[in-house]
Amino acid sequence: MAVVRFNLLASLLLSLCLLVSLTLATDVKYCDKNVDYDVKVKGVEIIPDPVARGKPATFSISASTGKAIAGGKMVIDVSYFGWYIHSETHDLCGETSCPVSTGNFVVSHSQELPGFTPPGSYSLKMKMYDANKNELTCIGFDFYIGFASSVADS
Repeated sequence: MAVVRFNLLASLLLSLCLLVSLTLATDVKYCDKNVDYDVKVKGVEIIPDPVARGKPATFSISASTGKAIAGGKMVIDVSYFGWYIHSETHDLCGETSCPVSTGNFVVSHSQELPGFTPPGSYSLKMKMYDANKNELTCIGFDFYIGFASSVADS
């Protein structure tokens, strides 16, 4: 009986540890460590992680600023195993509430990747600019697209 309880407790602890590790924010790096960016990024949360092909994925970037931001844009570049494959530009006010007040804010973008998107390791580089084209921040992070796909479900 004690062995059964121990196995159950060990399974619960392992499940809890796995759950906690899955909910941690993605590791973010600044493009240039020597630049004091106006927007400080605290972390990135990707849901689901890994991203599933053919299903919606949400990237939420937690940040803070010491200056109000009236508007601007985000430029996103994506690489697949180190090869540049995609770029897109988004209106900052379409991804967060504008004007952005001083303090903490979240930029959130949801997108459904095509079912034929290759699984594997991807790198994303995001530059944020204000309305006057001043670079507010530049970050990079890696993410993974899994083998799951809704194409087989169709």
